[in-house]
Amino acid sequence: MSTLHLLPADLLERYHVKEWRNATGVLSAACPTEWSELQEVLRQFKLLKSEVRIGGGNRSLISRRIDEPLYMRGWVEKEFKTSIIVDENKIDSPTHAVDCFKGGVAVEMEWNNKDPFFDRDLNNFRLLFDLRAIQVGVIITRAWELQEIFKSIGKGSSYGKATTHHEKLWPKVEGGGGGGCPVLTFAIKPENFVDDGEAAYLALKAKVDAEKAAKKAAKYAGLLKGEDEEEDEE
Repeated sequence: MSTLHLLPADLLERYHVKEWRNATGVLSAACPTEWSELQEVLRQFKLLKSEVRIGGGNRSLISRRIDEPLYMRGWVEKEFKTSIIVDENKIDSPTHAVDCFKGGVAVEMEWNNKDPFFDRDLNNFRLLFDLRAIQVGVIITRAWELQEIFKSIGKGSSYGKATTHHEKLWPKVEGGGGGGCPVLTFAIKPENFVDDGEAAYLALKAKVDAEKAAKKAAKYAGLLKGEDEEEDEE
């Protein structure tokens, strides 16, 4: 039995959706506030051509279009402090930090990582659910059909077949990668793509270049004080 019938039609038009263990029903019944906020963010999301062309480092502009609106609604990045106790011996075993967490709902945004990141996310959901720390896990990624758009703007090589997209995610979900944890997945379809024009791209590029220059200057100042430099991912 599936509870995907509880999903609004407008979201189904813009995202490929798959659930595991009736995740939509769990969200609707047990976490209505978080479910409403997540729907709001998914509806507001736009995949801007300018941001695809710019790319990103550790957290791309595209990922931040999901993360930041959730943070504004009280969601937080969360690392759970877990441990294993055997007799009197305690071994700390912290979990991987969840991108966004609130009210028992964990959300991960995997826009363009290596596909083993899905295994990590699902395993984390399984562990946290077993520990009763979360009630449902959500993964947002991209649909493989976007590849044609990426190729048309010269970014196809940046989004390989072995990176995070729904064709890599779904077999892992259906294979039980999340264990008993209800999991809901959204894959961003081409319907979300917006060509915001060359002027928007040039303005964004100037802003990003200025931010990078300021960050490098700050890092250089830190090096003068003997601090380690942390490199960006390009």
